[in-house]
Amino acid sequence: MRSSDDRNWELIEAAIAAESSGKGPRLFSSRKTLFGIPSALDRELAALEARGDSPQSEPENRLQAKTKAAAQPQPAPNAEAAAPAQPDAGTQPPPQLESEAEASPQPAPHRTPEPTPQQPHPATGRIPAKPTLVEHPLPPVYDGNSRVLVLGTMPSPKSRETGFYYNHPQNRFWKIMAALFDEPLPAGNDEKRQLVLRHGIALWDVLARCTIEGASDGTIADCVPNNLGVILAEAPIGAVFCTGAKAAELYRRHCEAATGIPAVRLPSTSPANAAVSLDQLIEAYRAILPYCIG
Repeated sequence: MRSSDDRNWELIEAAIAAESSGKGPRLFSSRKTLFGIPSALDRELAALEARGDSPQSEPENRLQAKTKAAAQPQPAPNAEAAAPAQPDAGTQPPPQLESEAEASPQPAPHRTPEPTPQQPHPATGRIPAKPTLVEHPLPPVYDGNSRVLVLGTMPSPKSRETGFYYNHPQNRFWKIMAALFDEPLPAGNDEKRQLVLRHGIALWDVLARCTIEGASDGTIADCVPNNLGVILAEAPIGAVFCTGAKAAELYRRHCEAATGIPAVRLPSTSPANAAVSLDQLIEAYRAILPYCIG
């Protein structure tokens, strides 16, 4: 027969087992507390309980949160929001546009090319001048007795600087005029003017404006002709002569239709035409004598 002590021990063991499994109320910290001897486990459990982190607290908290969430009423699903939007039968969905980067490749950044230095001329060794827009600065030379009109292209930089025609030191025009009329070589601008007027010669140029590199006729562009009608209206011009191939070409292109007078081409008196000697130039320019005075 079991004693009352045995039954008490059985009751204590059952209470401890229920407490350990979480099915019964917490009555004991451990078996050893029955004898008043706290263990390391007792101290750890006491520390956890002081912080609210006992082994039973985490599952209890999760269970309470789930129970609370389940107890709250859930809103009924919105049928319109849940159903995907359907396009109207008569409308087409907008086309998917490619991104700007995909639609067209981005152009490479523009780089201004480096200017290439001008190369010296193979014959002269000089660097060519840059194209310059030139306005004709000299008035025509003529009077009421002028019979023959002699035209160049555009005054050279030296002629524009000194204010008169064919004034480059190596230009042979005035040597030719002196030889044709057996006169001394004119020294200044006024003497040159008087020489040609005395013999019925008018001087001007085909162009009123152009772009040109230095004095190079071969670079002439963007041409605007002079109004030769100014001279023809006041002088009985019977013949037109052009000093050089470029002057004759520009006259035919821009002026001949207006004047109605064909031009006679003479060789250029420029130093660039050094292949033609002074004697050859004098002989060629004798063509103007039948139209001159004296």
